[in-house]
Amino acid sequence: MTTTPATPPGTAEPTVARAGGPFTRRYGAGPTHLLVLLGCFALTLAAALHVRHDPLRLRYAAWFLGAALAHDLILFPAYALADKALHPRRTRPGGTRPHRDPGTVNYLRVPALLSGLLLLLFAPVILRRSEPAYAAASDLNQQPYLTHWLLLTTALFLTSALIYLLRPRRARPA
Repeated sequence: MTTTPATPPGTAEPTVARAGGPFTRRYGAGPTHLLVLLGCFALTLAAALHVRHDPLRLRYAAWFLGAALAHDLILFPAYALADKALHPRRTRPGGTRPHRDPGTVNYLRVPALLSGLLLLLFAPVILRRSEPAYAAASDLNQQPYLTHWLLLTTALFLTSALIYLLRPRRARPA
């Protein structure tokens, strides 16, 4: 079985012109990208130096490794499948795909991401897993956290829906 090449023989592969100066062409991204990346490395180094003599450093490393594996093996496939469900591949009778606005799904992604991050950060108090320690440290209970998180999640999705409804509409190509 033979396949036809994407470009006819003897023709050059199409190239994508990159905007920007020599730095952007050589590095592949703008200087801001490099500065942010270097800042991330500096923050990582500072965190590693801060815990290097801590007796719990092996636990930190185990948690970090476990989080990376859980993300790569469980979470990434889960949200990739959820994203694929939001973008079904439909074809027209002629075999062409209809125009999709890639930004529309972001009105669901952003509030879901923010809500998920809040749940990740505050899971012990939202799920009431640290009631005795929390009560001993603060003399408060964890009763309102779940309600507050649900209200905040609702507000995020409602705000996103309102912004979606009020956004200016662009003409769709035929």
